[in-house]
Amino acid sequence: MSGDLDPHGDVTVDRVALAEELAGEAAGAGHAASADVAAYALGLGDDSLVLAQRLGDWITRAPELEEDVALGNIALDLLGHARSLLHYAGTHDGRSEDDLAYFRDEPDFRNAWLFEQPNGDFAHTIARQLVASTYLVELYRHLEASTDATLAAIAAKASKEVDYHRDHAIQWTLRLAGGTDESRRRMVRAVEQTWPYVEELFRDDAVVVRLADEGVVPLPSSLRDAFDSVIDQVFAEADLARPEGRTAFVVDGRGREGRHTEHLGPLLAEMQVLARAHPGASW
Repeated sequence: MSGDLDPHGDVTVDRVALAEELAGEAAGAGHAASADVAAYALGLGDDSLVLAQRLGDWITRAPELEEDVALGNIALDLLGHARSLLHYAGTHDGRSEDDLAYFRDEPDFRNAWLFEQPNGDFAHTIARQLVASTYLVELYRHLEASTDATLAAIAAKASKEVDYHRDHAIQWTLRLAGGTDESRRRMVRAVEQTWPYVEELFRDDAVVVRLADEGVVPLPSSLRDAFDSVIDQVFAEADLARPEGRTAFVVDGRGREGRHTEHLGPLLAEMQVLARAHPGASW
């Protein structure tokens, strides 16, 4: 429809360019992801998509105006990562990023359990961000050297952004742990309740083992030492400790297998309702 007849033009999300993060795909002249690469990109894309949706809930609810802006910007960064990864995953079977975001059901999502956990109070969100961003910094740094040009290009852009996300989380961890008695109590509790979800992030499975053998991705387990080193430094400065004893349990997260906690379903229902009510809508 021409601009003369339709003042809104004809724009759909799928026609908005994904910029330089898909430079690797463009250089590959229409290169489609293999089954294994698509499965891997789907999991990472779901991590970012679900966490972006969670962080969006803080808009107008953050403890100060600057945090409304900061958390909103972090969510937008993650949404950009999700778009790139889901777009690439969809090249394997012809699905678009919108198909993957809005028209899959809960068992078809492959995000780790950490990313779907409720925001809780602000300290819980910061604890989740500290873990997630520290993990993603190490992951994307290694993915920049991937033999898959598209994954390497996506990682090169994402690395710069998750580095800021980690710095933001570290500064708030120090601020809350070193603030009032109440803010410290909440930060300590948040770390205890977030820590059980760490282990799943570093679990190797058959897909990543095959891809690691080809130089496409790092083994998640190989990232753990660097992750622990950063976390230990932050905890030392904040006078926090890793959970021990009864607070050190580990959940058997199976998000990569499509098995999720009770928290993902309501998040997806809210995220997908408009697209499902008006499939194919454009503006």
